[in-house]
Amino acid sequence: MTKEQETLQEWISASDNIVFFGGAGVSTESGIPDFRSVDGLYHQQFQYPPETMLSHSFYASHTEEFFDFYRKKLLALWAKPNMAHRKLAELEQAGKLRAVITQNIDGLHQMAGSREVLELHGSVHRNYCQACGRFYPVEAVAEAEGVPRCACGGVIKPDVVLYEEALEGTVMRRALDYIRKADMLIIGGTSLVVYPAAGLVNDYRGNKLTLINKGATSMDWQADLVVSGPIGEILGAVQI
Repeated sequence: MTKEQETLQEWISASDNIVFFGGAGVSTESGIPDFRSVDGLYHQQFQYPPETMLSHSFYASHTEEFFDFYRKKLLALWAKPNMAHRKLAELEQAGKLRAVITQNIDGLHQMAGSREVLELHGSVHRNYCQACGRFYPVEAVAEAEGVPRCACGGVIKPDVVLYEEALEGTVMRRALDYIRKADMLIIGGTSLVVYPAAGLVNDYRGNKLTLINKGATSMDWQADLVVSGPIGEILGAVQI
């Protein structure tokens, strides 16, 4: 165990108001590609850039192409929680972790047993008809051919935040409240470049700002502790 991991263990042992803020890197160890890593979506070849295909305007103007891309690249219904997801759920059950704030849309935190999960970018598991508002499970989108449609004829849209769309205000306010009150903030698996979500971490007021990431981030200099390595391995080693 490294000196940084020892400090991480000490801080977690001494804290009972931990908040975890996570991004795509938390799910890469479950086999879901990270957008910005070398083998992530941004480095793959498509007819349009991923930012374009995942934008509200592309969804509106190229709906069938959007869903084709969405099914192929954003739905990973085969994925299972990894050690990071499981350890965070255990920390919550032990009364140490107050909330998981995630930029991910895969639902793996809930699958691992986490109860207080704030999904900043929505979830593939929630889908609704744009005409009548009826909710549908993910299978309604995954198993449809072309554009998924409601019984009323409306398009079933995934409840995920696309580029050009605003984050849900209530979720943002709750996330901000948790971060401001936290005695320890653990940030993991995120490059901290997606705003406004990444800006939330600037509201942390404590002195145990911890970053767990494979690579350097723009926030490293602000952190009280930086632990480099795979997040599943690092969190998995934590004793409760």
